[in-house]
Amino acid sequence: MAIDVKVPGVGESVQEGMIASWAKKSGDKVEQDEPLCALETDKATVDVPSPESGTLQILVEAGKVVKVGEVIARIEASQAKSKDSKAEPKEIKKEEPKKEKAPEPAQPAKSAQKETASTQKENGPAVRRMVKEMGVDLKNVEAHGKDGRTTKSDIITSLDKSTKPEKTDKTEKTVATTKPAQATAKAAPTGHREETREPMSMLRRKIARRLVESQQTAAILTTFNEVDMSNIIALRNKYKDGFEKRYGIKLGFMGFFLKASVWALQEFPRVNAYIDGDDIVYHNYCDIGVAVSTEKGLLVPILKNVDQMSLKDIEEQIVNFSVKARNNKITVDDITGGTFTVSNGGIFGSLLSTPIINPPQTAILGMHKIQQRAVVLEDGRIEARPMMYLALSYDHRLIDGKEAVQFLVKIKETIEDPSRLLLGV
Repeated sequence: MAIDVKVPGVGESVQEGMIASWAKKSGDKVEQDEPLCALETDKATVDVPSPESGTLQILVEAGKVVKVGEVIARIEASQAKSKDSKAEPKEIKKEEPKKEKAPEPAQPAKSAQKETASTQKENGPAVRRMVKEMGVDLKNVEAHGKDGRTTKSDIITSLDKSTKPEKTDKTEKTVATTKPAQATAKAAPTGHREETREPMSMLRRKIARRLVESQQTAAILTTFNEVDMSNIIALRNKYKDGFEKRYGIKLGFMGFFLKASVWALQEFPRVNAYIDGDDIVYHNYCDIGVAVSTEKGLLVPILKNVDQMSLKDIEEQIVNFSVKARNNKITVDDITGGTFTVSNGGIFGSLLSTPIINPPQTAILGMHKIQQRAVVLEDGRIEARPMMYLALSYDHRLIDGKEAVQFLVKIKETIEDPSRLLLGV
């Protein structure tokens, strides 16, 4: 009995996906609920389990885009397999006589040699035309072509020998040296101009559509500022060992920036809102997306209710999302929603960038590389300080320039004076 394996529904907005890879091959035995293939959608990668134990028959190859409900494989149940196993010995008996006739391939080899010998003297049309026009006797021409064929160069060399015998040695050397050069010139491009084609992943397709949508539907503007990281680095270095010993996770900078973002979002609520038609929708909570880079593309898991989380909770969530992203275990719920986004291009060495808004959000904060730069202090002294550029991209339809600048200054002040996080000012 054959049981169909169909593409499962992953989410309400997901109508199609791509088979990333098969864990089994056609003809392999599978157990019930055993993963058969990885289905990649524009939101997550999920495993498609086997509905029954039996033998797998793959109907759709990896790399193909399939729709929800489409049959991609069949499982032959155990009873069907037993019938197939009875028929197998008959097929084996039929194959045995073929193996005994192994010496027969020697005959085709002989005929192939004869065919090769018969074609050795067959020359191309250009050579035959030269022979006819110039009256060349091929018996007096040394053939250097493939399979003993005569080439145009052979005929030209032969004519040169007859007219200029004293330069025969030089001519032969010239022909001998130019042939490898020509062959090398023709062979070189083939090894360095290859093209490969692979299907774009569903995640990458989704990213492409979202980025274009963001650029076309929002009036994106970016404002910049810089922040002195001296105090936050000193605070982190002082407590990072105790923090890791107590909670089992490292203390990073992202937790401080997310807490600073919460204070700024609460003071400037329109940065935490979005446009719906002719209305502005405000949120009384802060669900912040943190961009995580994976081999398949950029994912933005959402940390929900960051305004109610501690530094420990934030760092713990970030670590969990990073592990899930690397193992392709991010779920649809993990990346759904979000009222604001923080992206840290500094971990890859980015000094400055203009991040793109994740619709329908209206703003995104970009962190960058910490770099020692000369800074003029208030007393006029010049010191090398660890500085970071901050970028805030925002939808100018909803957020005015003044508001965006003040929002970024609020984050700057909070990071440069971390005690504000305790006082809430």
